[in-house]
Amino acid sequence: MNTTRPLLEVKGLKKYFPITGGLFGQTTAKVYAVDGVSFDIQRGETLSLVGESGCGKSTVGKSLLRLYDVTDGEVYLDGQRIDNMPASKLRPIRQRMQVVFQDPFSSLNPRMKIRDILGEPLTNFGLVKNNADLREKVSLLMDKVQLPRDAIDRFPHEFSGGQRQRIGIARALAPGADLIICDEAVSALDVSVKAQIINLLVDLQDELGLALLFISHDLATVEHLTHRVAVMYLGKIVELTDRRTLFSKPHHPYTKALLSAVPVPDPTAPRNRVILTGDVPSPINPPSGCRFHTRCPLVHDRCRTEEPQLRTVGEGHTSACHLTHAPGELVMG
Repeated sequence: MNTTRPLLEVKGLKKYFPITGGLFGQTTAKVYAVDGVSFDIQRGETLSLVGESGCGKSTVGKSLLRLYDVTDGEVYLDGQRIDNMPASKLRPIRQRMQVVFQDPFSSLNPRMKIRDILGEPLTNFGLVKNNADLREKVSLLMDKVQLPRDAIDRFPHEFSGGQRQRIGIARALAPGADLIICDEAVSALDVSVKAQIINLLVDLQDELGLALLFISHDLATVEHLTHRVAVMYLGKIVELTDRRTLFSKPHHPYTKALLSAVPVPDPTAPRNRVILTGDVPSPINPPSGCRFHTRCPLVHDRCRTEEPQLRTVGEGHTSACHLTHAPGELVMG
């Protein structure tokens, strides 16, 4: 893994959605979907972005892809700033950043054959010389995702959900992407098929040196795929560390609650469950101080008024909590 310069750098990313109303459609409020998120991804690395539904994970992914224009912050791809890049210059950037969507049944055009779905990015980016070259490259993509070559003349409805997701992965690989954003890419699949897709992504990463941003709410899935994990809550990252540390020594109370909810093979085994009360606050009017304080079992007065910043609590381990200074040590900061 090249550690000299990250492939992707995200600094203070914010994305607010205006809420309009009144006679003249004035902005009356904002949805603080992503509110100051920072991380980086090295070449050949998988960073998982996890959290409950509605915490802003998918908005981060779409903002990086420039499907949304960011409100504030900076995004760099291989040292080149892309968050403020004019749309006319985004074409080569989008060749390097691709996405695998959540729903394999709606992300493929039902009226196009597989050879056209996979051939479209190859043609759009000028990566083929003629029809024979196009068919050969499409066939090679089918090989990479372990589907038969003769299936390129079928339509998406002739495939299972897992096979369609393999086609989605092949489409992301087609232009030669360095970074693939997997937005809940396995959440709609059965358990056995999910495992096959995860193994495929790991194999492709080893073979091609891909960087992956894996967006998921399923920590059990993340554990088998990722190198590092960023935990999001209500638009902010509250903990960021490597996989082993997160699952063995979680630091933030929210992370501990998420991990305690992961199903285990033996439901009768003793577990230290963390039960959260209340609902996730609205991103339109997030709480003051720590955004998790309304549900946190360890809340103190300082948590209600002062927003905690991400700070180092161990080697390569940061957490946004007033209560701890080092892994396993709970004291007021």
